Amino acid sequence: MNRYLDVAPQVRQALDAGQPVVALESTIISHGMPYPQNVETALQVERIVRDSGAVPATVAILGGRLKLGLTQQEIEHLGKKGQDVSKASRRDLAVLAARGADGATTVATTMFIAALAGVEVFATGGIGGVHRGAEVTMDISADLEELARTPVLVVCAGAKSILDLGLTLEYLETKGVPVVGYGTDELPAFYTSKSGYPVDYRMDTPEEIAAAFRASRALNLGGMLVTNPIPDQFAMDPQVINRAIDEAVAQATAQGIHGKQTTPFLLAKVKELTGGDSLESNIQLVYHNARLAARIAVCLAAQS
Repeated sequence: MNRYLDVAPQVRQALDAGQPVVALESTIISHGMPYPQNVETALQVERIVRDSGAVPATVAILGGRLKLGLTQQEIEHLGKKGQDVSKASRRDLAVLAARGADGATTVATTMFIAALAGVEVFATGGIGGVHRGAEVTMDISADLEELARTPVLVVCAGAKSILDLGLTLEYLETKGVPVVGYGTDELPAFYTSKSGYPVDYRMDTPEEIAAAFRASRALNLGGMLVTNPIPDQFAMDPQVINRAIDEAVAQATAQGIHGKQTTPFLLAKVKELTGGDSLESNIQLVYHNARLAARIAVCLAAQS
């Protein structure tokens, strides 16, 4: 076991027994929504994973320790500190560990830490991707590189329309990452279930997805992306959300927002422009993804 990694006892016990475990990120706690809603959402996601037959393992960096599985007190700590906690991607891990600092893990970092401990399934909201204008800025999320190199199955609601969805799919294809649509032929666009872009494969059962990922692991391939459309009752009107996103992107450009500040700025602005409706959609799709991830993890454990 890596000397910087702490695995919670209940997670270690589950892994040793071959039981299903689902990793969960912590950026959504510190940077995704306000307190106390962030803590309430994180705890509810853990309950959903348990109720679906798997063990939740929320991931973060606390006091320089890479943590797989948090206590309620540790989740409260992240929720109360909010954006004072560093948003930690792969590049930040060594410095945070050396300094004994805290960090909330992005998709890329959560995948990395999950893989260190042997956790194969991870549920999140949406992945990062190729930002609009990346042909000039080179603003491409580290999530995509991590998917290419790290053997973890990621369940998400697609990618947000703040990104260039077409280029995001092209990048994943180049990196050899299969994009699976759960019950859909079309890439979900986070707040909405459709984007107009096709996925690589449609799969209609958790068992089919688990079998494909088991083959991927046997072939020593990288990660797999499973996109799970937001339920219709929680989806936003595409015209409303796209109008808000376009305005938010324009404001970010005008204010010179770039790098790791981009996504938090855009999400906060979209929330403001939609009167908070985007936040409720965000919460519901995370719950939806947690259920599916747990079901896939259960199937993987049964196939082992």
